[in-house]
Amino acid sequence: MKTHKRKKVSRMHGRHAGTHGWGARKKHKKSGHRGGIGMAGSGKRADQKKTLVLKLYGHNYFGKQGVTSRGTKRDKRKRININQIDSNIENYIKKGLAKKTSNGIEINLEGYKILSGDKNYKIKNKLIIKADESSKSALENVKKAGGEIILSKTGTIEK
Repeated sequence: MKTHKRKKVSRMHGRHAGTHGWGARKKHKKSGHRGGIGMAGSGKRADQKKTLVLKLYGHNYFGKQGVTSRGTKRDKRKRININQIDSNIENYIKKGLAKKTSNGIEINLEGYKILSGDKNYKIKNKLIIKADESSKSALENVKKAGGEIILSKTGTIEK
C-alpha cells in the first residue's frame, strides 16, 4: 500500500520537462486554455451550458426583465364613443349607470373621455353625460340632439 504520493512537479522530470502532461509548454502557460470561471461562455453560442445555468440560477435567467423603455408611456385613459352610449342606453339603465329624467337621460361616465366615433351617426336620445373629458365633435353632436356634457376635470357644463 502506497502511503505517500510524490508531487507532480517532482515526477515530471526528464523528457518533456515542464509540460506536466499538457503536451506543449505553450498550451499551459496562462489561463487561456483552462476555460472560464462561473458564467463565462454563457453568451450567444452557449447552448451546451443552458442546463447548468437553469439549474443554478433558475428558469427566469434568460429573457428580458424589468423596464425596457421609460420614454414611452401608454395612455391608460378610458374612452367611449357616443354611438356606443346611445345604442346601449337600456344596458346602462339596467346597470344603474343611467336614469331617465324629465330633462333626458342622465348617464354617469366619470373616468371616461367621450368621443364622437362615427361622424354619420345621429343621436336619437337627449343625453346628459357626466364625464372627465370630451372631444369637440362629441360636444357638438350631443348639443344638436338637445343634450349636454358635464365635464368634471374642467368643472364646466357644455350645453
